[in-house]
Amino acid sequence: MPVSENFIQELKMRLDVESVISPYVKLRRNGRTLKGLCPFHNEKTPSFTVYPDTQSYYCFGCGAGGDIISFTRSINNLDYMEAVKLLAQQAGMDLPEDGYDDTLGRKRRRMYEANREAARFFHRALFSPQGAHALEYLKNRRLTRDTIVHFGLGYAPDSWDALLVHMREKGFSPQELYEADLVKKSERNGRTHYYDNFRNRFITPIIDLRGNVIGFGGRVLDDSKPKYVNTSDTLVYSKRHAVFALNFAKDHCAQSLILCEGYMDVIALHQAGFTNSAACLGTALTEEQVKLISRYTEEVALCYDNDEAGQKAAQRAIAMFGKSPVKVRVIRLSGGKDPDEIIKNHGKERFRALYQGASNEIEYKLLRERDRYDVQTADGRRGFLEAAAGLLATLDPIERDIYAGRLADETGTGKDAILERVKQLSRTVKRRERAEMERMAERRLLEAGSSKVNPERAGNLGAAHAEELLIATLAANPEIYASVRDQITPEDFTTPFCARVFTTVCGRLAAGAAADLSAFAQGYSDEEISEVARIINLAQRGADPRKVCADCIKTLLAEKDKRKAVDPSALSDEEWYRLFRRQ
Repeated sequence: MPVSENFIQELKMRLDVESVISPYVKLRRNGRTLKGLCPFHNEKTPSFTVYPDTQSYYCFGCGAGGDIISFTRSINNLDYMEAVKLLAQQAGMDLPEDGYDDTLGRKRRRMYEANREAARFFHRALFSPQGAHALEYLKNRRLTRDTIVHFGLGYAPDSWDALLVHMREKGFSPQELYEADLVKKSERNGRTHYYDNFRNRFITPIIDLRGNVIGFGGRVLDDSKPKYVNTSDTLVYSKRHAVFALNFAKDHCAQSLILCEGYMDVIALHQAGFTNSAACLGTALTEEQVKLISRYTEEVALCYDNDEAGQKAAQRAIAMFGKSPVKVRVIRLSGGKDPDEIIKNHGKERFRALYQGASNEIEYKLLRERDRYDVQTADGRRGFLEAAAGLLATLDPIERDIYAGRLADETGTGKDAILERVKQLSRTVKRRERAEMERMAERRLLEAGSSKVNPERAGNLGAAHAEELLIATLAANPEIYASVRDQITPEDFTTPFCARVFTTVCGRLAAGAAADLSAFAQGYSDEEISEVARIINLAQRGADPRKVCADCIKTLLAEKDKRKAVDPSALSDEEWYRLFRRQ
């Protein structure tokens, strides 16, 4: 590419796809996606879809698709570099000098390697004689060995240079360790002295969604201060963007994610079976974290401490998630100040009951609407009830009846009058639902059709779908690549285009890079990138990615066996030609 991949990734981090497209297209939220009228062809029914979770778009009407660079190129009729420059100006970034990619790329890789080796060192130290008291501390907190190993917990020895000495023996320079915030430095007598950043603390590694160790949290084993020492922002770690344990929770949180305040709450919840829990990292919830969480779940159950600080943080989080497509509930803790304490004192079933009894989204929406109106006045009550009726129109009849009764009691308005207005508004909701069903049917028909860049798809829909789903699942779950790579090869594919895309994705994952649309900037035409944009958004949310891949591989290998078993002499000219094209 004309500019480095690191620069492109930073550009995409600063400019999300919705912010780039919304000035040109009026987008309406539709579940986890956004939809609007396509700017690239005339249409009356919206078929232009934006996918915030993959930072991409695809039009099911004309087949246009891609990322923010593709969109900027097409909408402004620019070439690649012109589009990058325009976006860089919007993001306040300067284009890098020559050699930027080599230097920054090497530094990033070395930092990942240093963090991984440091995590191994801390973990081994926990189970060594010098870490016995730290291991005892974790056992007293009722953590099992399996949990300790699962989270890679460790111990930083009570020494000024234990990690430094070990890492130097592994070939890492003090400056590399300093840049990774694994060591600190001081100047004395005109000389630079390096020393371990983490000392006499139990260590929690912070792991990103690709399985890279990006930082550490260190907690004291007594009441000394400071209680926590955490990795500062580095080339590979930003507190504003990271969410602890989301690498584990993302496969279990499609419907609901429990969001906590601290590491120990999350670790205790996972051990108790609540594997859909995660936490922010030593800072208040940020917009970046909300965007990240929104990619993986439909609902967040806030589980903050029941002290004043925790309740204020919960209120702020509710407001922030209110700007996202994610539904919000709040778990009201009782019997302990945090989840860890509740589970220890009362057991996991007590916490499960609190989780299941959390206030739901409609209740929060009604509260927000009520805050907008002075319900002591007639006009205020009317405005509030009109807004509330709009919310109730989206519910089933039983829920409508329950909430209409509550509203009637609260406002002194007849329940029947409220339900009548809800009934009127529900007709509009039903029309929208029917339109959406028609769009979904249209989408299925379009997906089953032929593709200009993959002409073999139409005659091999079963195999093509398995190929596309395998590609999408791997791209969305890079951590499973190692378990898949030896089970299938591009030669096992039926359609040459998907085989080529699969080769690109595997090459990226083998190199430890993201398999997003940036991977296809070289060697793929605009039409091919559009098709890739459609494919990568086929990943099934909430499904076990390993099982999905196994099923796809089974289908592809079975199709391959069928092709081998066919007797060409028994085929018609058309069938023979199709078979020939498959080989």
